Amino acid sequence: MNLRDRRTAGRSLTVAALLVAAAGFAVQMAAGVTDTPTIPPGLVAILAAAALVAFLPGRGAPVAGPIAGVFNLVAFAVVSAADRLYEPSPASAFVGAWFMVVALVVATVAGSVATVRNYRPRPAAGH
Repeated sequence: MNLRDRRTAGRSLTVAALLVAAAGFAVQMAAGVTDTPTIPPGLVAILAAAALVAFLPGRGAPVAGPIAGVFNLVAFAVVSAADRLYEPSPASAFVGAWFMVVALVVATVAGSVATVRNYRPRPAAGH
């Protein structure tokens, strides 16, 4: 696997994780356990980051994943939503919260790794 393939895989993993996180967020909203505005900023940040990583050219695009991931993880803690991770009722909120948190961690790590790899010097041709 060459360096370009790994960068593409890192971006793809970041986008996929952000989309899973958005689904987890939406499941929690549908379960009625969130007190979010009509247009929830956390969900908008996740979806916007996924679009930026997927469609924005450039080496720095994957950094949108960690930014959205950290933003939403901090918000999750600040609004005292962590109880959804250990309170299994309603089950949909419990599952949605776990999917969202795990996916945000994956997006944060994958986006960080992809960005760092994108800025590493490329090996000379033939080496």
